Amino acid sequence: MKEKIISKASEMFLKLGFKSITMDDIAGEMCISKKTIYKYFCNKELLVEETTTLLHKEIHETIDTIIQMNYNAIEENFKIRKMFSEMFKSSADTSPVYQLKKHYPEIYAKVMLKEINECSMWFKQNIQKGITSGLYRADLDVDTYVKFYYTLIFNINENTSSEKIAQKLELEALEYHTRAMATLTGITELENQLLNPTI
Repeated sequence: MKEKIISKASEMFLKLGFKSITMDDIAGEMCISKKTIYKYFCNKELLVEETTTLLHKEIHETIDTIIQMNYNAIEENFKIRKMFSEMFKSSADTSPVYQLKKHYPEIYAKVMLKEINECSMWFKQNIQKGITSGLYRADLDVDTYVKFYYTLIFNINENTSSEKIAQKLELEALEYHTRAMATLTGITELENQLLNPTI
């Protein structure tokens, strides 16, 4: 039952936001009593924390799956971007990440600490992969470009309340990041990805 509550809560939080969903809402949606939820979670903060842990795990497992598909470095980034767009497409207008930061700052800080570490590792692997295949310039300072990119992405998510605008800015940041690193071959691949209507 605990796992079912976490799963339903994560679905509702993503769709309608961390602030607006109450324990009553979750109980009503699951046709159980609020008392049943409190049996496993003494307060909403604990449920939010467990939910963000589950979402973090699911996102990172999906990213690992995409990486294992062995796309080229640029296509890989666009596939990951598409995965995020699909995951958050039914979200309320207010970005879930923005809401988490605003209403549950301690939980947000914990999530971000893990995110920065793991995303930095992926960004670095992606840049090295792109250099090896000739899509990114060989003279790049990899660590600097990793910092540039995660600073861009996390600032967009932290400071943009609208999920729709955040997604648009993230796509523009991905294009900016790729153009800054790309060789002529990489620019051609980037243009192909930008023409893809599913992104």
